[in-house]
Amino acid sequence: YSAVISGFIYPVFGHWGWGNLYISDNGDSGAWLANMGFIDFAGSTVVHSVGGWAALAGAIVLGPRLGKYDKSGKPRPIPGHNLTLAALGVFILFLGWFGFNGGSTTTADGSVSRIIVNTFLAACAGAVACMVVSWFRFNKRDVGMTLNGTLAGLVGITAPCATVTPLGSILIGLIAGVIVFYSVLLLDKVGVDDPVGAVSVHGVCGAWGTVAAALFHENLFTGAEFDLFGQLWIQFVGVAVAFLWTFPLAFILFQVIKRTVGLRASEEEEIEGLDLGEHGANAYP
Repeated sequence: YSAVISGFIYPVFGHWGWGNLYISDNGDSGAWLANMGFIDFAGSTVVHSVGGWAALAGAIVLGPRLGKYDKSGKPRPIPGHNLTLAALGVFILFLGWFGFNGGSTTTADGSVSRIIVNTFLAACAGAVACMVVSWFRFNKRDVGMTLNGTLAGLVGITAPCATVTPLGSILIGLIAGVIVFYSVLLLDKVGVDDPVGAVSVHGVCGAWGTVAAALFHENLFTGAEFDLFGQLWIQFVGVAVAFLWTFPLAFILFQVIKRTVGLRASEEEEIEGLDLGEHGANAYP
């Protein structure tokens, strides 16, 4: 899987979306999405949605964990074992995202500071929105959902971080925080077992951030010339192509793995824990 997605699936779509950074001798980079004017500054679609759609294919082929659904098909919660470590992981990602988005300028100029501010604001807005929605839905402020709201805001702002205002970033993050909450619930309901909400965070919110690059573009509010509907069409094309390129290939890939070397641990290993099956050790002996 790692060889195919990093050696083939990612590079091809990455070239379509970003390949205009390289121009061949005849002046044609082959980056047809980029040449259309596709906006994905740091990779809401090129990086995150591609990974999210591949994860969706993997989750479908692998199937749900034992005990995830009862006899009637109703999903059961299987909580993670350590929310503190989960929160630490999210905050490490949060910090790294300043390099992820800011570093995508490939230059150290004044634009980096605005990109980092936009990134920070969207993440905070995503966390607050997801916390509030979960509060109303569950009568509790769900910590796991709030953490995913943070990541949703980060993924959502990744495409437009260089082309929106700080207020636009807040709105993008707020909407991403709501989207990720309902996307997680929907996937659970339709039988896709995604333990950490990766499809919702990266696939769905990556698509949202890519569309938001047109909806909240700074030129809409400065009076500069900007074709909103034309840009929206380009963004939708990019989102659709990412799905149509990634999901079928990843689905085939996982099916091949499943039918050859095997994809899933045995029932016994799954029950006793993969720490023992994979590493010969228990985290908590």
